[in-house]
Amino acid sequence: MMSGVKGAAKPPGARRALAWSFANTMLGKLGTLGIGIAIARLLGPDEFGTYAVALVALMAILSFNELGVSLAIVRWEGDPRRIAPTVTTISVVASLLFFAGAYIMAPAFAEAMGDASAADVVRVMLICVPLNGLVATPAALLQREYQQGRRTIADQVNIWLGAGISILLAILGFGAMSLAIGRVIATVVFSIMLVSFSPMPLRFGWNREVLGPLLRFGLPLAGSSIIVFGVGYADQFVVGAVLGAQALGFYVLAFNLASWPVAMLSQPIRAVAPAAFARIQHDPARMNVNFGAAFRIVLAVALPLCAVLAGAAVPVITFVYGEAWAPAALALQWLALQAALRIVFELAYDFLAVRRKSGVLMVIQGIWLVALVPALLLGAQFGGIAGAALAQFVVAAVVMVACYGWALSRAGVKVVGLLRTAVVPLLAGALAWALSVLFARVIPIDFWAAAAAGITAAAFAGIVVLLSRSSLSTLRHVEPSTEAESA
Repeated sequence: MMSGVKGAAKPPGARRALAWSFANTMLGKLGTLGIGIAIARLLGPDEFGTYAVALVALMAILSFNELGVSLAIVRWEGDPRRIAPTVTTISVVASLLFFAGAYIMAPAFAEAMGDASAADVVRVMLICVPLNGLVATPAALLQREYQQGRRTIADQVNIWLGAGISILLAILGFGAMSLAIGRVIATVVFSIMLVSFSPMPLRFGWNREVLGPLLRFGLPLAGSSIIVFGVGYADQFVVGAVLGAQALGFYVLAFNLASWPVAMLSQPIRAVAPAAFARIQHDPARMNVNFGAAFRIVLAVALPLCAVLAGAAVPVITFVYGEAWAPAALALQWLALQAALRIVFELAYDFLAVRRKSGVLMVIQGIWLVALVPALLLGAQFGGIAGAALAQFVVAAVVMVACYGWALSRAGVKVVGLLRTAVVPLLAGALAWALSVLFARVIPIDFWAAAAAGITAAAFAGIVVLLSRSSLSTLRHVEPSTEAESA
């Protein structure tokens, strides 16, 4: 009898994996923040906007590149060796087809985005697509087995190698292409490392018995991911098309900075949560309790941090990136607030995916996209990048809070209880925002204004987390019993 990937030794566990994932994200984001500052100062808004066009194209393909089947490995209740070769075959074949189609369409896409010169950069970036398809299975296996330590090593090499190459090429005058070349070379090395770190050898295969279940699971998620991409990048499409490349550069920089709290909080949790929820999916009540605990802790940290980033947008932007990037603060003040909602939405998304609510997720994302596009067009037309950012926040706060609340309620989560627990973090966030606005106005030196706001965020987040000690205790016991694992 096959023992499965978990066979010989028990996985490190959710807590250790979460610690590794958090450390990975912390190092990565601090690194990319510093790298982003250097790149932004070297290239300026126009070249940065050209790279943003190429990045949008790449992320569009990656959103559905392996048809959603790799996630099945994470939540597969049986031995993943049964499905891994078929998943690899699907991922690689699909990624090659998508690469070919996107390569042909690159010039038309770049022109539609208002920057025809971006076509070559797009084509170079697209080399990452088949590489992503190749390592989809190893990445999923590492996630399933809580081997975030190995993933951390690969991620850090990816970040720093790509950064070093990109900065060197930017200094040499390669412009936006410097970022594309750096990313591709780093992705090649990253892919080699993931394959070597995988708990299973990389193998191709075709098992017709599992093909149907894989596609039934993956295709709805792939479809949902396409819509998720639309939600995540519709603003950049609109800003680029309506306002031009320079405005896109400002907006993307603001969006990247606003995404820093998302990455710091959401990415480590998302690296662990699906596997942790999957291990207790036999007990829906327990899943609901653990989701509630994760929700409370995430909100406790996210709201003060994002509120402060919004309130101190001007001194943060001008100190970090320089006066040339000051217009980006107009978008950051709203995108930072929306970031807090994104963190919660992503946690809910992963929870509902494990609960096999793929169809519901697709509907939710569809509603989001339908509501967002006209709001973005109106916002950008009448309010520039600030209007586009405001549209993002309003749609998330009004439409999507209601949609996710409905979906969680249908899954058995007590939404009223979640709302009650959100009161204290909301109050803390509002007070932190007000103080950061005050600091930005009365402290003339950008560094000290930003520092005061940062201290405020840390203080309020720490207080609210301390008030949520019971939720921390719940999460410490997220791993199932030995009996449950062997059932």
